[in-house]
Amino acid sequence: MTILLLGSGGREHAFAWKMIQSPLCDTLFVAPGNAGTASIATNVAISPTDFEAIKTFVIQEKVAMVVVGPEDPLVKGIYDFFLNDAALSHIPVIGPSKIGAQLEGSKEFAKEFLIKHKIPTAAYDSFTAETVEKGCKFLETLQPPYVLKADGLAAGKGVLIIQDLAEAKEELRNMLVHQKFGDASSKVVIEEFLDGIELSCFVLTDGKNYKILPTAKDYKRIGEGDTGLNTGGMGAVSPVPYVDAVLMEKIETRIVKPTIDGFQKDGIPYKGFVFIGLINVKNEPIVIEYNVRMGDPETEVVIPRLKTDLVELFLAVANEKLDEINLEVDERSATTIMVVSGGYPEDFEKGKVISGLETIEDSIVFHAGTKLDNGNVVSNGGRVLTVTSYGNNFEEAIKKSYQNIDKLNFDKMYFRKDIGNDLK
Repeated sequence: MTILLLGSGGREHAFAWKMIQSPLCDTLFVAPGNAGTASIATNVAISPTDFEAIKTFVIQEKVAMVVVGPEDPLVKGIYDFFLNDAALSHIPVIGPSKIGAQLEGSKEFAKEFLIKHKIPTAAYDSFTAETVEKGCKFLETLQPPYVLKADGLAAGKGVLIIQDLAEAKEELRNMLVHQKFGDASSKVVIEEFLDGIELSCFVLTDGKNYKILPTAKDYKRIGEGDTGLNTGGMGAVSPVPYVDAVLMEKIETRIVKPTIDGFQKDGIPYKGFVFIGLINVKNEPIVIEYNVRMGDPETEVVIPRLKTDLVELFLAVANEKLDEINLEVDERSATTIMVVSGGYPEDFEKGKVISGLETIEDSIVFHAGTKLDNGNVVSNGGRVLTVTSYGNNFEEAIKKSYQNIDKLNFDKMYFRKDIGNDLK
């Protein structure tokens, strides 16, 4: 079959790497893709949110399935666009409906869903510019630190955690009145701070049945020791060493199952990934947030650990037969280290020539922000490459990733040297 994959990051390169291993995949197009996907599939210069251009291409190339990587097209309703178009409705889209995507598109919608279905989450309230002073009063009822979340999509940067009450009030006004995150912060959710260890739980569902994918932990901040600004993610480890069978059982019965049941009770069409951000507070799992796609860089450690054919899994999702598939997982650990442009997540330069890619041994390099320029692979984003390795344990895997990163070079290249240190 001919498949179209939407997106251009490390997550999409990892999907493409796995999908082309499937005998079910004859031709893989990636829109728009990057230099990494260009080496294994065919890149197409179409934006993932240009639905009309996607329609034209899908009909022209007889595409049989569309796999959506990033959240934007999902929140904008690509699933519904296909479903409601007579020329496209027979083509499965792997990703939730527009209403399902609101779990990520609106923090308030997600909170209401969690409360309604009695899924453990932090206490919260939401505010707009009109109720900003009420929000300031609500902050006074909480213990520090204070958690402020832009309601809409803010590219993973719309969450602030602040120790000082006066500063929290000032930032609330910045978000609501001065539109610090644009439209994304026209509404802000304030919630109680939970103290514990974060982890990510990834679920693939056909709307009725589900498979829990390997756990992963990512590292969000730019600086070592988890300091500095938030990023899209600087590295990841799978599985999470401290997640035992008892905790997993709690996660499944209290969170995963009620989430999938909630889709059915609320009539939410959902065929795709649910990425549940959790915090483990004294061995009790509590939901921080939902995302409606795979995480990045977590995909780059979760997907390499799947032994099961990914295209076969996607077909089972499309046909609501996920219960008939046996999910096989590689027992080895996988780790990934993200290599970024100097200055990221603030101002950074693009177009830096990357050398050393051909010297990598015993690791997989997934491209994130790269493109081809006159035969050279050059940087084309803040997060540039991610180096994934297997090992009998995460320490062994991490060592391999760092050994291979030493062979890579581009101007002002930066990476964190402490990924996984907190797990030792």
